[in-house]
Amino acid sequence: MADEVLQISDSFYILSTSARIDDRTRVLKHGDTFAVFDRFGDVEETGTGVLGVFGMYDHDTRFLSRFRLRLAGTRPLLLSSTVKDDNALLTVDMMNSDMWLDGSVIVPRGTVHLFRARCLFNGTCYERLRVHNYGPSTVDLSLSLEFGADFADIFEVRGLRRERYGTRLPARLTQDGLEFPYEGLDGRLRRTRLVFDPLPEKLDGTRAIFDLRLGPRAESTYRIAISCLLEDTSSRPDGAIVPARPWIGTEEAFRDASDALARAKAEEPQIFTSNEQFNDWLNRSLSDLHMMRTETAYGTYPYAGVPWFSTAFGRDGLVTALQSLWANPSVARGVLQYLAATQAEGESVEQDAQPGKILHETRAGEMAATGEIPFGRYYGSADATPLFIVLAGAYYRRTGDRALIQALWPHVERALGWIDGPGDPDHDGFVEYDRRSARGLVQQGWKDSQDSVFHEDGTLAEGPIAMSEVQGLVYAAKSAASLMAAALGKEAQGIQLAREAERVRERFEEAFWCEDLSTYALALDGRKRPCRVRASNAGQCLFSGIASLERARRVAATLTHEGAFSGWGIRTVAATEPRYNPMSYHNGSIWPHDNALIAAGFARYGLKDETMKVLTGLFDASIFFDIHRLPELFCGFPRRPGEAPTPYPVSCAPQSWAAGSVLLLLQACLSLEIRGPMREVVFTKPSLPEFLREVLIKGLRVGEASLDLQIVRHQENVGINVLRREGPVSVVTVN
Repeated sequence: MADEVLQISDSFYILSTSARIDDRTRVLKHGDTFAVFDRFGDVEETGTGVLGVFGMYDHDTRFLSRFRLRLAGTRPLLLSSTVKDDNALLTVDMMNSDMWLDGSVIVPRGTVHLFRARCLFNGTCYERLRVHNYGPSTVDLSLSLEFGADFADIFEVRGLRRERYGTRLPARLTQDGLEFPYEGLDGRLRRTRLVFDPLPEKLDGTRAIFDLRLGPRAESTYRIAISCLLEDTSSRPDGAIVPARPWIGTEEAFRDASDALARAKAEEPQIFTSNEQFNDWLNRSLSDLHMMRTETAYGTYPYAGVPWFSTAFGRDGLVTALQSLWANPSVARGVLQYLAATQAEGESVEQDAQPGKILHETRAGEMAATGEIPFGRYYGSADATPLFIVLAGAYYRRTGDRALIQALWPHVERALGWIDGPGDPDHDGFVEYDRRSARGLVQQGWKDSQDSVFHEDGTLAEGPIAMSEVQGLVYAAKSAASLMAAALGKEAQGIQLAREAERVRERFEEAFWCEDLSTYALALDGRKRPCRVRASNAGQCLFSGIASLERARRVAATLTHEGAFSGWGIRTVAATEPRYNPMSYHNGSIWPHDNALIAAGFARYGLKDETMKVLTGLFDASIFFDIHRLPELFCGFPRRPGEAPTPYPVSCAPQSWAAGSVLLLLQACLSLEIRGPMREVVFTKPSLPEFLREVLIKGLRVGEASLDLQIVRHQENVGINVLRREGPVSVVTVN
């Protein structure tokens, strides 16, 4: 019946028939390549109506859509599966099931052990497969690998249907394996290359078969490499074969991948605590941040999340850089330089671009290159532009790097020009958005699902929309620009920007405050009517500092009340609101990064009990998630004794700003501020939750100086002990 059909009008809705990222999956990523495996290490074809998410991807294209291991024609029994703490290596232990012949068991289960070790490095997935016979007799078995490459675009995997495709060419056997080629509609040749060592006894376009004969206590080792190769075919002679990149050995790849991660970690402070479960969450988060970083021509950039957002997103990169700024300012440097280089220079309705605007996202797949989706370089974000200025100011306060701020200043001025110009088309002092691209995003705040902005009766707000937290970011951006202008000797401009920031604050308090709700409105609609909804957006207004002290306290009380606080964290929308749904993407779910920003806002106003309540909730949640990895979001159901938090079906994991949340939460509790120009590390009324007795930070760098700090919770206060100091830096504690 027609009335039983639910139609989704959001073009970029992620269909839930796709396999979700949860404890059934294992993720590896390096650079622009990532892979999603099941716990067996396989890539299974899943999903009904749309393609499953498992596979190996490069530049938004799936190069491997099927990769299944079978022993004697059956799937081995799983013993264990994990990704190492540093995210460099996936390991899987399996054994044979009972093998029968003529009604008798000829090889009992547990006789043959299979061990898979796999890493991803420089566009290639390297696997070492070891098969060991623990039985007293020789076993003869077949080992098969089934494979396929569909070259699906990531948006196709998400559920978008395509009308046209490129040309899939026949699989081609090579000297050491085989290749799957695909000629895209964008004029690029994509190839999946498989290399086997040793070569299988049988090999065709769908399967490799190895014949095993293992004596008692004997073992065999097999090495497989799968490469994603991408070339421009416009200047390639017809029929020419483009050489593959040089292939390195599996053992070398394992070593190089681990060494690269170790070098990156050596640039950051080491953090240890007295709570091993907290350490598990912290260490996994730090490893995820390293895995998600990708080197660009402008420096390191944290890609947003696997699988749907493994690319550069402006908002996500900026927030992640802010979260990790105190520990590693090089991330902020890379993000600022990348976004400055991609800042919009002109007007483009299709891209929602306007001069001075900061990038929302960029895509490198076939559908983006052919214009089937508008996200090749897309600017539909209202908050990335002020966030860019906020990060630039925070980076200067952290590092004192005047040279970079001097280089970025023209981009800061262009961003300010967008805020005061196209970002505020009716000149009412509020930055607002209204989709201009027919295929762009309807909602352009961080809550960008189509139904995320609504009134107290549940009706959707009509644009142009002025989000509350965006105005807070505009206030913070002008304040940050004022300080940067003063540092660059532009005193008059700095004074003017400070005045403009104060005017934004005054207008905001007047237009957004809802006295009877004890919170700020979610947004103003196109008729300047407030969306009187209790939502987490108001908490992010505390992060920016736009709220008055008294109103900040009332917002904090509202957000930590049971209607908004689930026990695991603060919901995006309180349970009292008409569109509340704990299973929705933005209307009742819990986002770790949102909670971390809110907690930092609580700490800004000295609300330490509320700060620690948020930290405690997310820490408790982390214990229940697989490998202690907090996902992009989870459901907002009330916390029930003895039960775990409820996963969200299509959440990204890992997600950069979810991983960065623990760093910002820890900084918020300690009220830790690093003042680079003055070479000071400042703690203002530091606090720690009951489950953390001690925190040790080793190798904290401030300019050329370095510190080891011990932070200890006592009965009445928190003490800061300097264990080591090298170079000119002072530690200040404000009680």
